[in-house]
Amino acid sequence: MRLFTVFIGLKLLFLYDKIYELKILCKKIKENIKMIENKTYKIPYKIEDPSIVKTDLLEPIPYAYKSKRSIDIIIRQPEYTSVCPMTGLPDNGCITIKYRPDETIVELKSLKYYLLQFRNVGMFYEHVVNRILDDLVQVLKPLQMEVTGEFTPRGGVSSLATAVYEKD
Repeated sequence: MRLFTVFIGLKLLFLYDKIYELKILCKKIKENIKMIENKTYKIPYKIEDPSIVKTDLLEPIPYAYKSKRSIDIIIRQPEYTSVCPMTGLPDNGCITIKYRPDETIVELKSLKYYLLQFRNVGMFYEHVVNRILDDLVQVLKPLQMEVTGEFTPRGGVSSLATAVYEKD
């Protein structure tokens, strides 16, 4: 009987030791999870404010056929880039500008340089298309304009945003 009691005692000590080891292991795992959750990544560039984008780069040129006919113009910029304002990760997509000019059209090289200003700007997709629309309408004063951003998927989710303007 005494041998049995000693055996049970040793088993209990062994189990208590294992439970203690498991508690320590669980504590370490919880600490590691907290370290992962709280880890912040430093990006190697500055996320710029949307205020750096200037419209003075946009060059309007006269539409020579205004008195003869209307024309619909479609411009695609398939290599648009800005950054997510939350993470700083790059946002890529295609910006499509469709418009019917009144008196002026946009010079394409100036549009290219205008769009390049967004490269390190932190803006949400929906804000990007509205900002581009507002800026182009201000400079060109078209009869109508539509700006669409088709952004590449991130995390399995793609996004398409469109903003529209029509002259009264």
